[in-house]
Amino acid sequence: MDLFAKIKQKKAKIGVIGLGYVGLPTAVEFAKAGFYVLGFDKNKELVANINKSRSHIKDIADDDIWLVTQRGRLKATTNVSQLALVDAILVCVPTPLGKNKQPDISFITEAAADIKKYIKKETLIVLESTTYPGTTEEILKPKIEEKGFKIGQDFYLAFSPERYDPGRKDYTITKVPKVVGGVTKKCTQLTSLLYSYMVDKVVPVSSPKVAETCKLLENIFRIVNISMINELALICDRLGIDVWEVIEAAATKPYGYMPFYPGPGVGGHCIPLDPFYLSWKAKEYNFYARFIELSGEINDLMPHHVVTKVTYALNKHKKAINGSKILAIGASYKKDIGDTRESPAIKVLQILAHKGARLSLHDPYIKKLEISKDPYRPLEKIEPFKIQSVDLSEKAIKEADCVLILTDHSVVDYQLIAKNAKAIVDTRNAIKDRKLKNVFWL
Repeated sequence: MDLFAKIKQKKAKIGVIGLGYVGLPTAVEFAKAGFYVLGFDKNKELVANINKSRSHIKDIADDDIWLVTQRGRLKATTNVSQLALVDAILVCVPTPLGKNKQPDISFITEAAADIKKYIKKETLIVLESTTYPGTTEEILKPKIEEKGFKIGQDFYLAFSPERYDPGRKDYTITKVPKVVGGVTKKCTQLTSLLYSYMVDKVVPVSSPKVAETCKLLENIFRIVNISMINELALICDRLGIDVWEVIEAAATKPYGYMPFYPGPGVGGHCIPLDPFYLSWKAKEYNFYARFIELSGEINDLMPHHVVTKVTYALNKHKKAINGSKILAIGASYKKDIGDTRESPAIKVLQILAHKGARLSLHDPYIKKLEISKDPYRPLEKIEPFKIQSVDLSEKAIKEADCVLILTDHSVVDYQLIAKNAKAIVDTRNAIKDRKLKNVFWL
């Protein structure tokens, strides 16, 4: 039976390398669609929990995993030799940035080495990890060809960018169109067919490079517009203009505008990282992506601006940051999730801790934090500064010299904060009442 037939009859076995925020939802959805899925991850505890139907991702309930594991549709393993058992391999590994904002594709190259070692003929490989244009054909393709396999004949290769947004209820992983770019026409056809069983719509493009750049464009669009509105917030702050009112007024225009909102910076697994994959690659061609680099600079300044706001709010009460009790509301990078990856809230807390603030935290999705007390040194090189999440009580609010709203979780009682706090710095416009004299908005 050829691979087309295997996929059509759902007899193709799917391997997913990396069971994180993208890999696990992908594995679960393919298993729900009726495929046998084998998930690979190096984290033994994570693998054991998945096999016990325990999820480490808020969007994936334990029941979702149980539904497919008890039917024998999903199994997790640390044994990469079992890649020899699958017909399609989806690579969903992290692609972080180094300290100088250089791409770190070590997880991709490691996955490529494992695939080369164990892959059998007639296997489809799809890279989902965000990366610079050319990675699929420059890293994965030659690695598999070293085995003597011929592309489009012995193996098939494509890039299909992940479009997973944690916490969203409207556009879940199956509702977002899947862009697919194969090295050959047959590669694209096979990949499109496979994903058609998981998502409502598949969008084929002409090459992996187009698909890779598509993902980067999506996040460059976000970071450029967020940095623009953050810069406008800085200008409005100096001019004494309420930037939130400006945005609300501009949003009434029914064409030629879409609202973006300021905040303490950008966070998450995509926006702060992905654009710099393109700016790094562009330098290889003697081109400097100034919009991307400038956007990064502006957003990197925002945590410091927030600390300046806190300083101003405390000064009104003749207090310094050093020794002041600051109650932070939210540490995740966006509302209603517990994900702190690249969260600007963490950077703000690091700076405040470094300046001697006495920090406490209320975040309904995070029990405790361990951060570096020095914002310029990584956690592994310094003794961690531990912050426990506390209940949001009238007593806790009144005891704080300043309440700092960093993430606008929907379940937080902002009226309670507004009524009892001595001073509030609101970076998310969570408190709407402009008559309050104790609130300092971004």
